Amino acid sequence: MSDRSPLCDLSNYRSDTCEIEGDVRVAGKDSSSVVALLPDPSPQSWKIKPYARKSDPSAMSNVRQVNVRAVVDHTAVPQCDVTHTAPAVVFSTGGYLGNYFHDFSDVLVPLFQTAWPFAGEVQLVVADYKFWWVGKYSPYFNRISRYPIIDFDKDERVHCFPHVLVGLSSNRDLIIDPASSPARYTMFDFAEFMRETYSLDRHRAGGAQGKRNPRLLVISRARTRKFMNVDGIARLARKVGFEVVVAEADFGGVANFSRLVNTCDAMLGVHGAGLTNAVFLPTNAVLIQVVPFGKLEWIAANYFRNPAREMRLQYLEYTIGAAESTLTELYSRDDPVFTDPASIHKRGWAEMGAIYLKKQNVRLDLRRFRPVLARALKLLRK
Repeated sequence: MSDRSPLCDLSNYRSDTCEIEGDVRVAGKDSSSVVALLPDPSPQSWKIKPYARKSDPSAMSNVRQVNVRAVVDHTAVPQCDVTHTAPAVVFSTGGYLGNYFHDFSDVLVPLFQTAWPFAGEVQLVVADYKFWWVGKYSPYFNRISRYPIIDFDKDERVHCFPHVLVGLSSNRDLIIDPASSPARYTMFDFAEFMRETYSLDRHRAGGAQGKRNPRLLVISRARTRKFMNVDGIARLARKVGFEVVVAEADFGGVANFSRLVNTCDAMLGVHGAGLTNAVFLPTNAVLIQVVPFGKLEWIAANYFRNPAREMRLQYLEYTIGAAESTLTELYSRDDPVFTDPASIHKRGWAEMGAIYLKKQNVRLDLRRFRPVLARALKLLRK
């Protein structure tokens, strides 16, 4: 038995985490507890919500609390029903899961960073367990762990482990900081992991495959932030020199859509969850993010530009002008929506998002946009 006390780090703005070595008992259904029986610890206890978006009260309201305690009294711990030799990772599939971007940023990337160092020899213990959600990413979970998932909320047994991690290591959205990663992973490592997990053939883009032109995937959207002239965009891209595929991101059929993405050399889309599919692009592919009107460059940079570069993709960005936004059909051009977007941001995320993210569609100025496509083609042909 280790003499190491539970180490809980509550300082990270994204995620509280604990790492416990020794005799650790996990009792979910009735007590929501992780109890460590250790020699001579000082009294210690923590309340952890094991989901990597702790600064967001709305997300965390849907996450179950786990009570972590260190004790010395054998009578104060539940008796083992099942004894495991592999370590355990305890986390939640609550929060915002079901949104494709948050699936990756809040769980899939942090879980890779936390659990993959064990190379499958790790037991997953899941609070707020969504069977349908785990099934959606079954190739991922089957590779991360060799063992059936333990449902923390419903399993009545006490599970005993030699090593338990509560919560997932997380740095930023779709970013892994190798300096703080146990195995010094990067987002490039995650992208390679996803390509291997989904048996994707292409690991590098550039030039042409055989005799065909480089392939561009245009991500269409059915609701907000959709391209109003998607057919014109496709025609323009073909004239520039691309083979073009237009498709709406299939958030349910991850395996099938990942294969389509991986056949492409470039991907174009308006800022939104569909761009998360960049994780399936081959290395050196070009991601073109169209940024809606409303001073959203900082969101575009943090959610997709920076992660794309970390995945060793080439990145281009096109910010639309007011004339390219359908907000002109809803607001006069002298409204603060156009004249002072910063004032809209000051009203808070909900109001800003309702205007610039939910009400806005995009009609690209094809003459203005053409150089972006030409630049993407040039990058691929280097």
